[in-house]
Amino acid sequence: MLRSVAASGAAAASASALHDFGPLAPYVGRPNTTDVFVNGAHNVWIDRGGGLEPVGDVGMTEADLRALAVRLISLGGRHIDEATPCVDVRLTGGVRVHAVLPPISANGTLLSIRVPSREPFGLAELDFAGFFNDVPRERIQSLIDRRENVLISGASGAGKTTFLGAFLAAASPTERIVAIEDVAELRVGHPHFVSLEARQANLEGAGGYGLPTLVREALRMRPDRLVVGECRGAEIRELLSALNTGHDGGAGTLHANSLRDVPSRLEALGALAGLDASAIARQAVSAIGAVLHVDRVDGRRRLTHLGRLELDANDRLTIAEIE
Repeated sequence: MLRSVAASGAAAASASALHDFGPLAPYVGRPNTTDVFVNGAHNVWIDRGGGLEPVGDVGMTEADLRALAVRLISLGGRHIDEATPCVDVRLTGGVRVHAVLPPISANGTLLSIRVPSREPFGLAELDFAGFFNDVPRERIQSLIDRRENVLISGASGAGKTTFLGAFLAAASPTERIVAIEDVAELRVGHPHFVSLEARQANLEGAGGYGLPTLVREALRMRPDRLVVGECRGAEIRELLSALNTGHDGGAGTLHANSLRDVPSRLEALGALAGLDASAIARQAVSAIGAVLHVDRVDGRRRLTHLGRLELDANDRLTIAEIE
């Protein structure tokens, strides 16, 4: 089990921080917990690394759950109400909370709580947990040593961020790693790792810093490795441009259901950045040395495929699996 090594994710939060979760505290604090999901007041689920487990009713009313959501979002420095019914925050200890209020949610208030590990995983811990059963760990270490730019793909909850943190931790301790994240989640056991976190604009529309802006700022910080925690929009243009101008050893993650879906996802993101399919294809093939796809196999997180981006005869992006 990915989280059976070292301390549990729940221990990342102190006892006082756990108290803030009210009736959910025993589940957020349960050993090996990676996620807690609340689908309305009477429907709670947890994930301890082996797939979702139902908890059921924890004694909350809808009013209790809404008040809990408002309190947690407030602790993260933001506000949630009918005018802003969907909010994502990071709490003390790196716990990430996403809340959705009715009427956007038809099932009552929704909470998605992501609990990080106390200590970041390394490649050795992932190997011990069976993460590299399909793709040998040595091949990944070779990519790190050669300073290949990599893209880690996978579905939500497949382990992309955990793997990226372990990947970066294996880089030379003399290298400076600068990461850009929408919500800071990366935990990297490396002596020279810094992270920039995006910020939404205030109620007056001022003060916002999006990922494309932060990528440009990161380039001024002389990174040896440039990392985008998740490529989900126009920042793909800045990332690929940076990786094509001498910034090797970089990395990013991408939501994709399978390895073969990666080219179409990149094309879609390129369109958001004003790049046509041919332009994004040429940029991606030149910038990215390998695509690492992670998935859940029988409930366990695994690195399942290693691929390489290629151009077809029509300059469209394709991907070939590396055996």
